[in-house]
Amino acid sequence: MSIIYSTFTSITNKINDEFHKSFLFTVVFSILEFVENQWVNSYFKKLYPNEDFLNFLNKNRILKYHIFNPLIVLFLFALFLLLSINSPSASLTITLIIGFLSFFIGSAILPRYILNNNVENVIKFDKNDIYSIGFCIVLISIAFFFVSVATVGGIPLLKPSIRYLLKPMFTMPVFLIIPGTCLIASAYLKDYQNKTITRSQVRFRFLFLLAMNCTFLLLLGYRTPLLAAFLVLIIIGFYGNIISLWEVVVGAILGVGAIIGIGYYRSLGELTITSSTSPIYTLQSRADFTLHVLNLLDFIGGNFGVTHGKLLAGAIPGSDLGPRMMVGKLIAWRTEVTVTPTLIGQMVADFGKVGVAIGMCFLGFILGVGFKVMRITQNYFYIGIYSLILTYTILGIETGILDIQVLLYFAIAIFIYLISIVKSKN
Repeated sequence: MSIIYSTFTSITNKINDEFHKSFLFTVVFSILEFVENQWVNSYFKKLYPNEDFLNFLNKNRILKYHIFNPLIVLFLFALFLLLSINSPSASLTITLIIGFLSFFIGSAILPRYILNNNVENVIKFDKNDIYSIGFCIVLISIAFFFVSVATVGGIPLLKPSIRYLLKPMFTMPVFLIIPGTCLIASAYLKDYQNKTITRSQVRFRFLFLLAMNCTFLLLLGYRTPLLAAFLVLIIIGFYGNIISLWEVVVGAILGVGAIIGIGYYRSLGELTITSSTSPIYTLQSRADFTLHVLNLLDFIGGNFGVTHGKLLAGAIPGSDLGPRMMVGKLIAWRTEVTVTPTLIGQMVADFGKVGVAIGMCFLGFILGVGFKVMRITQNYFYIGIYSLILTYTILGIETGILDIQVLLYFAIAIFIYLISIVKSKN
């Protein structure tokens, strides 16, 4: 395995070096360096509130130390369910209780019994390797962005009708910009930890990475991947002491407000609601529909499931139907639509209540181990990888964890954590 890693990183390092030596990238980075220096020395930057702004938030230990604890998944899942206009069925209520308890055991209890000794033996990664890998992944995603735009003959943001012509085989690689950004941001965090760059410099670079994500993802007309980019950078920044707690809280409030506002005005434009409708109705109706889907999947799945792994296997490229299309077929016999099944929808459809118990416990355990390793080591890479899998778990509350690239992120994280657990015992 070390030979494969060495070969892979030597290739990515060479590609990274060649691109950075090219005329185009020399010009681009020179411009960015100039803008960064102007930012760092800007008078207007001094007008921005400092870390002590809204200092009363820091007195809350839960917010200060555990705002991105794995248990935030349960809190947000419960909040999402409460948004629904209707209530879950009695059977689904039991399933949810099983899922919540299993996740709590996996994330808060089981990790206490591992990695208590020799944590310094966890795998260490070279910062240059991580940056090079992230840089190459971002290059691939940008290349596929232009391929996607070329295949539909326009920019989906400017021509919304052509968004439905985008082909998943071209758009899925574009979403690699998120893990690529995560790795690059982690490398910048390492530079900040080593005091190679200042806090102002690393904050500017995080803003640039966010702006880059906004540019490419918004032009394609996608909102969920953009939210993923926001969350990844916020979590890395928070645990890397790059952004303050008040910025996280204010950012969350503004983010929720933006989601409500965009959904409301988009619905007004599509004539699906009237101006007299509550602005949060769009969120309520979306949560209500997803809960209705989950009620149906729970009824179909029962105690032991009905599809027995076929739903999860549908994420594999080349499958006749994707997992969300299979959900549409299960509940309505419509294969031309994609339906979001929530975090536990696939588990209950594939393996029933038993599957929810095992799946949520396992998912909680992965996040619990990641959180523990990150908190103990404060290692830049483990902050990044935890941020990535927590982000997609939070987004999966509605959409489910069913995309092949997201499953790959979790597989890599599991592999790294397992090796670290084994090494810690030596």
